Amino acid sequence: MKCQLSKNYWVILILGISLCACAISADSHFPASSPPIHTDVFLAETDGYPNYRIPSLVTSQKGTLLAFCEGRNQRSDHAANDLVLRRSLDQGKSWEPLQVIAEAGDDCLSNPQAVVLQATGRILLVFQQYPEGIHEREVIPGYEGDSICRSFIMYSDDDGKTWAPRREITQSVKPPTATSTASGPGIGIQLTHSSYKGRILMPFNQGPFGDWKVYAAYSDDGGASWQYGETAPAGAPGHGNEVQMVELADGAVMLNARSHGGEAYRKTAISQDGGETWSPLRDDHTLIDPQCMGTILKYEEKVLFFVNPMSRDERMNGGIRVSWDDGHTWSAGRTIYPKSFAYSCLTKLPDGSIGLLYEANDYGKIAFARFGMNWAMGK
Repeated sequence: MKCQLSKNYWVILILGISLCACAISADSHFPASSPPIHTDVFLAETDGYPNYRIPSLVTSQKGTLLAFCEGRNQRSDHAANDLVLRRSLDQGKSWEPLQVIAEAGDDCLSNPQAVVLQATGRILLVFQQYPEGIHEREVIPGYEGDSICRSFIMYSDDDGKTWAPRREITQSVKPPTATSTASGPGIGIQLTHSSYKGRILMPFNQGPFGDWKVYAAYSDDGGASWQYGETAPAGAPGHGNEVQMVELADGAVMLNARSHGGEAYRKTAISQDGGETWSPLRDDHTLIDPQCMGTILKYEEKVLFFVNPMSRDERMNGGIRVSWDDGHTWSAGRTIYPKSFAYSCLTKLPDGSIGLLYEANDYGKIAFARFGMNWAMGK
């Protein structure tokens, strides 16, 4: 009897382990051909905020997804915004409760931009603070006083569970003639090639309002200190505004910016010196743009993904394009969300699938879409 119980015990145990392993395997395998699966992350009029905007999304070294945005007291860009975070431990299927990670009373916090450091896994977050009642059009140049835009950095060493106190970096990332500054929004990058390996780049744009210019703030010591590079010189008509960057296979960096005042195309430029200087801005005539933030991601060597509203004049029809040649050419694109679609942020998930955090339904929500690499590539 004792021997029989022992045998049954081991049979049940082995069967249980096998079933558990199968469940884990099935859960971790996401088909490369899978179309988007959508999950709401931030819904207007929930968790104490009437509106949420400006998404940033990163995948930690441990595989945790961190979704950042502005929690707004109204839809305005300057509405006593807080910075909020939700985390996912299962690649976006479910999300932990909302955390308020930065607040400044009636002042406005804006433009969250995150990056994960390669060596340590530390997560850096850069953002701006506007004084109460002072908007982008009204801030002035300089580093002191009650009418300036300031920049801050904070970090987490435990996948976003806790955050170190924020630290001001305004003078290190803001040129003296700039009025407003805006990090991204979206993500920063860390370079992996050439003599600039390890450099952190945070894409920025600067005012005055209506005369925007794009540039990079960079750190060569893990975010302890910062410098800013030169702005990208004018090329095609109009201005570059909200901007993201991607490292190319040869070590060069390409920026991709929202366009203002010119044609309805994305603006791009190349840096050969780690973001310190740039070629003149040019229009990419494949990447149409309705004056909206867009997101670009290096998936693997020479393979880039880009997402924005695929329209010339409306923030709708959010779609993804792929480039197999470091952004020289782009695919026709696939629609991820056909309705109202605005700002977004891409990330690569641990299993190779792709995650996208995006604004939808006339800014009524920020949602997450997960889809397979082959689907994104049109295979």
